[in-house]
Amino acid sequence: MTRNFTILEGAEPYTAEGGRIGILVSHGFTGTTQSMRPLGEAFAKEGYTVSVPRLKGHGTHHEEMEQTTYHDWVASIEEAYAWLRERCDTIFMAGLSMGGTLALYIAENHPEIQAISLINAAVDVPSMVAVNDMQDVRFLDAIGSDIKKAGVTELAYEMTPVASVKQLLKFMSEVRAGLSKVQCPALIFVAPEDHVVPANNAQIIFDEISSKEKAIIEMPDSYHVATLDNDQQRIIKETLAFFHKHEPGDSPAKKDQ
Repeated sequence: MTRNFTILEGAEPYTAEGGRIGILVSHGFTGTTQSMRPLGEAFAKEGYTVSVPRLKGHGTHHEEMEQTTYHDWVASIEEAYAWLRERCDTIFMAGLSMGGTLALYIAENHPEIQAISLINAAVDVPSMVAVNDMQDVRFLDAIGSDIKKAGVTELAYEMTPVASVKQLLKFMSEVRAGLSKVQCPALIFVAPEDHVVPANNAQIIFDEISSKEKAIIEMPDSYHVATLDNDQQRIIKETLAFFHKHEPGDSPAKKDQ
């Protein structure tokens, strides 16, 4: 008997139709759209067409996530990308953690992507490798809510499926192997004190992508889930400025385009 999983309140996908310039926004591993909705809404307010999809297996129950693979997560992003392609001439992407990994994947496989903004993106997490030797363990402790700002909680799973961590390791390995294919402009945000993804991932990405324009921005006042942390507005402001700089010609995102 197949179990029906209910989407958690606050984990619903978010879309907004604006002008002919779109922004795809992705949450991270075991997280939900709640962590990225402030960015999505801020982008929509500026007139962009926005999609913040719920990755398959996320935002319901960790037992559903256990049943999914990284191919399912990629499919969720590809579907959202296709939705934007139907409506937009230009697309940007921003992603947190594994959402950043997905943004790198899109840049590797869709060279038409205009620019990407990565927030504590993951391509190498040595602490996770130990799960490959786990045979009789199904779930580990939660990795969500690594936030410095007091009183803020991330809507994320209370347990982490071992099978899902194994999938993430495969995905990160595949994406890292293709980093040289990334040629679009890239903004790389990194929290020096990140208790989930080692901060050196930012330098790995910077060194291995082929982008001519790339920059690392440190966020000393935030932990891993920086989009809900003290640097939230800085991420929004810097990302908007970066994307606006790389819009084709000098046409801003307008609803009447």
